[in-house]
Formats: sequence, C-alpha cells, structure tokens
Amino acid sequence: MSEALAFWVTAPGCGEIRAERLPPAGDGDAVVRTVYSGVSRGTEALVFAGRVPASEYARMRAPFQAGEFPAPVKYGYASVGVVEQGPAGLAGRSVFCLYPHQTRYVVPAHALHLLPPDVPPARAVLAANLETAINGLWDALPRIGERIAVVGAGTVGCLVAWLAARIPGCHVELVDVVPARAAVAAALGVPFALPERATPDADRVIHASGAPGGLVTALALAGVEATVVELSWYGDREVRLPLGGAFHARRLTLRSSQVGSLPPAERPRWTHRRRLELALSLLADERLDALFSGESAFADLPATLPALAAGEALCHRVRYD
Repeated sequence: MSEALAFWVTAPGCGEIRAERLPPAGDGDAVVRTVYSGVSRGTEALVFAGRVPASEYARMRAPFQAGEFPAPVKYGYASVGVVEQGPAGLAGRSVFCLYPHQTRYVVPAHALHLLPPDVPPARAVLAANLETAINGLWDALPRIGERIAVVGAGTVGCLVAWLAARIPGCHVELVDVVPARAAVAAALGVPFALPERATPDADRVIHASGAPGGLVTALALAGVEATVVELSWYGDREVRLPLGGAFHARRLTLRSSQVGSLPPAERPRWTHRRRLELALSLLADERLDALFSGESAFADLPATLPALAAGEALCHRVRYD
C-alpha cells in the first residue's frame, strides 16, 4: 500500500515506468488508486519530445509534476481514480485530479474533484482538455448568431467546436486537413470542412491544430475586423506568419489563450476550481466518447507514447488494471 508505479520521461523521446514509495497520508490528505489517465497530442507530446523552451520551465510545471524539464520528469494532468483513504465522505468516491500517470498517489483532498454521477470515469479524463476549450471560448468572446471557424480537429479543437455549436444561432465549422476527422465532427453534431472548402469571412476563428500552417489557414478564414484566438502552443518551434498582404487592411486581431490563467473578465468571480468543476459537469454528453482514438494499459505506456506523439491521435486513454 505504500508503493506505486509512475511513468517518467527519462530523455527526449524516451520514458520508463519507475517504482515509487508513497509518502504517508496526513490529516487532510487522500490516497487515490488510479483507474484511467489521459494523453493528448498537445503539451504532453511536446514535453515527451523535450520541446519545452528553457524560458518556460517554471510556467509549464504541472500541479504535481516531479523532476525538471527536459528530463527526467514526471508529467501529466488527467487522472481519474477512486479514493482509497481520505477525509469523511471521500472514501470510495470517483475523482479527477491534475496528476501525472501513476498507479496510486497521495494528494491534499482539496486537489480532488468529485465526478458528477452522470459522468463515467472513462470519459472524465477529458476534463483538462475541456477546461482548455472553455478558457479558449472565454477569450474568443463569441456572440449569438456568429460564424465561428475552429481550425484543428484535435481533442481541444473538437471540444471548442462542440461547445460553440451550443450557442444559439451560431454557424460553427470544424476545419482540418485530415478527412477522417469528418466522422468525429459528425458524431459531435458539428459541420466539417477541409481547409480549401472552409467557409470564409468568419466572425471568430479559434486555432487549435498545433501546426503553423493551421494558423495561416485561421488568418485566411477571418473576416474584416475579426478575432483569431490561438490555442496552440508550439514549444521551442518558431512560427512564420503572412502578416503582410491584407492582414492590416482587414484589421485582424490575433489573441493568445492559455489555460494557466483565467481571462481578465472572469477573474473577479471564477476560480480554477470552479472552471474545472464546470468542465466535469459538461462531460455528461455521451457524444464526447468519439474523442477517444484508443486505449492501452499503463504498463505499455513507454511503448505507446512515442507512437502517440508522432501520430494523429485524439485523446488516448490509459487503463490501470
């Protein structure tokens, strides 16, 4: 009961499972046995590849990260488990925690979020990605009836499009270079288009492809005086943009969004905890199961993660047996 297994990035592109001794649980702590964790191809893939720039080492730390960038580092933020021991009312409950990939762990009880009764643990690993999507839409400030383009049908982009499509009167289009993502968009109830067929003159454009070419497409789809919100993070990669041509004449706004900070307009009333609880409550929709591109055992993670980082997976679920 005092030991656990954890996945560590040991060098760029390499990882291993290590045994760890758990600290004793103190007053106010909880012991969690992991059931699932999630891997998406965004920040975690860049961490695995050693692509975090030195200037961002402190800002990119996950809440329960161990080690330092670039490696060895224990990194992750989408863990779902069952409380084995903790304060009254928590034992036996299913919870979400921003914790790395590890079989069991000890955290302060206030770091745990109870799953709503209608959200299954297997889907709850999407909570961190959905929180990012919520923050991105807050930064985009969409209005009723607008034309909204979401460029990049990865996990976060799909979640942004799914949320935006629920705004009355909005025409939302999910844009991606991978034709197979049309099936995912259809499962979410969102129209899909390849870049060359995407609807122009959007009022809001949210970019989440993680590829510089996607941001170029996002700028091209924006209408006059429109806002483009950048959700992608490129790590240490430089991005070249066509800011000549009609960029200034069309008076476009390019705005960054990052989940680590609440948008200024929300800070007086919202906290990170309230935002994550909102994300968990929204996961009751079974259509979101279309965002899982695969599942594998925790023991296979050292072999699975290199393929995930190099491929075109959506959210990959890790199963703890």
